[in-house]
Amino acid sequence: MSYRKFFLRSAPILLGAAALTLSAFYYAPKEWESKFVHINADGTISYTADEKGNTIPDFSRVGYFGGDKAIPDVAVVKTISADGDNSQQVIQAAIDEVAARTPDANGFRGAILLKKGTYKIGGAITVKTSGIVLRGEGDDTRLIATGTTQRSLINISGSGSIKEAGAHIKITDDYVPVGTFSFNIASANGFKVGDNVILYRPGTDQWVSDLKMDQIVERKGTKQWTAKEYNLSYERVITKIEGNKVYLNEPVVLAMEPKYGGGELFKYTFPGRIAQVGVENLYCESEYTSDTAENHGWTAVEFDKAENGWVRNVTAKYFGYSCVHLNDDAKFFTITDCKYLDGKSVITGGRRYSFNNDGQLNLVMNCYSTDARHDFVTGARVKGPNVFFNCSAKRTHADIGPHHRWATGTLYDNIKTDGEINVQDRGYMGSGHGWAGVNQVLWNCDVKAAAVQAPWVSGNNFSIGTQGEKKEGSFKGRNEGIWEGQNKKGLTPASLYLAQLKARKGK
Repeated sequence: MSYRKFFLRSAPILLGAAALTLSAFYYAPKEWESKFVHINADGTISYTADEKGNTIPDFSRVGYFGGDKAIPDVAVVKTISADGDNSQQVIQAAIDEVAARTPDANGFRGAILLKKGTYKIGGAITVKTSGIVLRGEGDDTRLIATGTTQRSLINISGSGSIKEAGAHIKITDDYVPVGTFSFNIASANGFKVGDNVILYRPGTDQWVSDLKMDQIVERKGTKQWTAKEYNLSYERVITKIEGNKVYLNEPVVLAMEPKYGGGELFKYTFPGRIAQVGVENLYCESEYTSDTAENHGWTAVEFDKAENGWVRNVTAKYFGYSCVHLNDDAKFFTITDCKYLDGKSVITGGRRYSFNNDGQLNLVMNCYSTDARHDFVTGARVKGPNVFFNCSAKRTHADIGPHHRWATGTLYDNIKTDGEINVQDRGYMGSGHGWAGVNQVLWNCDVKAAAVQAPWVSGNNFSIGTQGEKKEGSFKGRNEGIWEGQNKKGLTPASLYLAQLKARKGK
């Protein structure tokens, strides 16, 4: 074929491809960088501090083993099949059998494989021992919460609580800013690298007053904040000591200053807490009698008093509350590739919190929710850092974000919703929720609307690269949080969490 014939025959294709290439080039959004976060040439990150030294925190040390280990594929040591109406007993017997095994070098007793089938469960499955993984064969392993009892279908929890193991040592710095990993204490004697410590930030009457949370407009059921309820304990590990300067494995996410009680450090133990537990590849469903039924399966998987665990590839359908609920003493959990679908309940308070995190150092990623109220949410006095990353919600009936009473240090990264993400003073809403959170960061989120306000004292909140309407919030007269790049595409890095993880791990 001559060149001329080849060109004439190929011209429409070549010109079309060129037009598409030029169009893509022309319409590609120009990349821009936040003034608060700069990616250096070597992949490290520089942060812009405010006048007090506060920066956006490093959120990369969350999830299973703080993001330093991949979720393992634990060897199967027990295989079971569905057994009609006796499936609950079959599963529980297998758990009890595996619980009696000796853990391996990695702390695992083994995985229990639930073969394809329908497992009817009239009560709850409980795991109280470390090193146990419940695994199905995907959507073909169906766990059905039968009957009319409101409960969690799978309940995984240790026992006990935090026990102080040493004296409270005062922090001596005049101000400990958000984002720092280190500070000076009165004496580092008695501490060593590797110690589990509590970074303690007391609540004070002055702080509550300055935050105006003793002045919440009263209505029936309103509860004013009291200082003793805001003594916050952040779990940390000492990584280095230089004289009386102590370095921790996680950043400070709530500034500490003497006028509000400063801060303290003390050693602790948690002897009853279990570890290395997981739930994966299951389809969970609740029976229900109507779209507004209240007495049926409430939560698919619930954790408390546990650390270094995961839920992956789990679907929860028709539950009234959540797919996964991480309670206060659940830390270092990764919840990934899970779904909460078509909740059944009255659409009002205390229902449909699809992925609810009340713990600390947890990661929820690649999850999806429909027909919920608070799809990706934290509760009261939640200690960060925590991360919701690359999650989406449809047909939401309320909003995403910190729900009430002072969550500290949460990243909402690449969250997409047809509803709202709000970080605000919720005032008398609920029982007097008040300021829902501080040092909350929305990064590259896509929303119908968002309200991001700044509390009167103790920090700020950020909306960076949010696509959607900017709204005032539920109550007027509050300070506006920091907004940057609203409806401006091309934010780089596209994900703050992934950029921070790469900067720390180098890959």
